[in-house]
Amino acid sequence: MSPTLAPGPIPEGPLTIAQLADLAGVSTATVSKVVNGRSDVSAATREQIEELIRHHGYRRQRRPSKSAALIDVLFHELRGLYAIEILGGVQSVAREHRLGVALSEMGGRHVPGQDWVEEVLARRPLGVISVFSGLTTEQSDRLYSRDIPLVLLDPTGDPDPDAPSVGASNWNGGLAAARHLVGLGHQRIAVITGPAHMEAARARLDGFRAGLDLAGLPLDPALERHGDFEIATGRDLAFTLLRLEEPPTAIFACNDGTAVGAFHAAAKLGLRIPQDLSVVGFDDLPKAKWTVPPLTTIHQPLKEMGAAAAQLIVALAAGETLPRQRVELATELVVRESTAAPHG
Repeated sequence: MSPTLAPGPIPEGPLTIAQLADLAGVSTATVSKVVNGRSDVSAATREQIEELIRHHGYRRQRRPSKSAALIDVLFHELRGLYAIEILGGVQSVAREHRLGVALSEMGGRHVPGQDWVEEVLARRPLGVISVFSGLTTEQSDRLYSRDIPLVLLDPTGDPDPDAPSVGASNWNGGLAAARHLVGLGHQRIAVITGPAHMEAARARLDGFRAGLDLAGLPLDPALERHGDFEIATGRDLAFTLLRLEEPPTAIFACNDGTAVGAFHAAAKLGLRIPQDLSVVGFDDLPKAKWTVPPLTTIHQPLKEMGAAAAQLIVALAAGETLPRQRVELATELVVRESTAAPHG
């Protein structure tokens, strides 16, 4: 739908509320409601004003305090230690800068609904951190047009190229897992990945494949399974692998939850870890050291990732130019007791 423009020349550059109102043929109060996320505007009028903003930009009237002292954090789901670790990092920076933290959760989905955008615009936070999820182009544009910075943390799919992002060196983590298992003498090494549409899952698998290739042990397609980072799926897929005529002697589980599932599958089949099966996870969540036996895993600095994302929001809100768009923090192999040389 194209906006109905008032007669006369269109001003150059970002438009003020008054200029938007003139062009749309509505009151300044109506435009103000739209730019501040109010819902009491008709859908047609809202779309008309939004399209004007997308085409020309919006110049917010400078006030002593234009944003709430708040960082908005969007999670695909708020459960488990993954979210807790990241949130701890965000809160450490928020406390330092006397900021509050607002949380949103999408019930396992990876793209928020339109209601979420309206709520954020109404809150007018300092910025938004989107964790393990993505926004539509329209949603991103609405944040940018209101001077609300967006930072992606552990992004999924194809990240918005205009949004700064924070992640871990997933490829190097997959490479380290392969090198560790090959170094112990394993040759039949299986992998249980995460969803193919997730950037982190693809990178871990690619790094793992590279590590096997460098050792002259290319990944056997029969030993590759695609999971969803859930314990139950990890258990079921590990069970199918371990019941092969030539089962693997080691499994690289691409997150700690999947590794716990592999532990359960091995126990069901009467296999001992690490005597009969070695398992490597990825994340190094606090529970990893309390599995039986303790889990060898790739440490992903989740708390530090949360802090880095929050620091980017603070910098962007202050008008600073970022030295780089992508912040990638190092992963590290943590060797515990779930891996050993193959038995026999």
